[in-house]
Amino acid sequence: MSFQISRKKDEKADSRTTGLTYDQHEEESRKAQRKSDLWMIAGTAFMGTYLLGLIGLPLFLYGLHLSRKAQQEGLTVRPLLVTLIGYLVILDGFLNTVGWALDFLASHSLLDRVFFTAWGNYADNGAYFWQYNDLYIGGASAPGEKGWEAVGIFVVFPMRVAAAIAFLQMKRWGHQWLTVTCWFGVVLWIGYISNMTMYADLRFDGTILPVLGWWAYDIMFITPFLALPFLHTVNREIFSD
Repeated sequence: MSFQISRKKDEKADSRTTGLTYDQHEEESRKAQRKSDLWMIAGTAFMGTYLLGLIGLPLFLYGLHLSRKAQQEGLTVRPLLVTLIGYLVILDGFLNTVGWALDFLASHSLLDRVFFTAWGNYADNGAYFWQYNDLYIGGASAPGEKGWEAVGIFVVFPMRVAAAIAFLQMKRWGHQWLTVTCWFGVVLWIGYISNMTMYADLRFDGTILPVLGWWAYDIMFITPFLALPFLHTVNREIFSD
């Protein structure tokens, strides 16, 4: 019975693309992919701002639905797992860049002083609450914090976003550089965690939810660990030069 239902679905999908030439099929597939990408790009951009994340999620899910629908109709669109990993990496890059850039370049802004100090009181007192904006450059005063911010803002995250965009375009160099920059992300993540651990007695003293609060917030930034198994096992032939 399930085989018959699946066969009927396949026949229905084939009927929607029957009669199209190769060029017409390619054009319809390109339009469908572009339409779904516009929704997913908008959703990812909103989610990357932190505050407008709830607006972005429905937009992204709708774009994902359009891509899935086009695939069911027999059009040639990007594999679902490639789409999810590519946009997850872009979102990770946006979130990290926006957050650290505010502290690095706009630490005296009202937005930064309200939300970052609230976050610091919640889970990272020693960096984002006590002595905040005491350094000559402003922002977090924790040892080593500014060095990690500079590496992330100006090197790692821009490289990851650029590689993820090419990855979504199914470019071979995008796949290669996404693999490289995800390993950069692993180094950055482990190094940052190690730096925080060294100064745990300073950073987490007197916080509302010290270690558990920090993990609840930052566990989302383990994207490199999630993407690397796929990047090392995927068939590289699906990516073009």
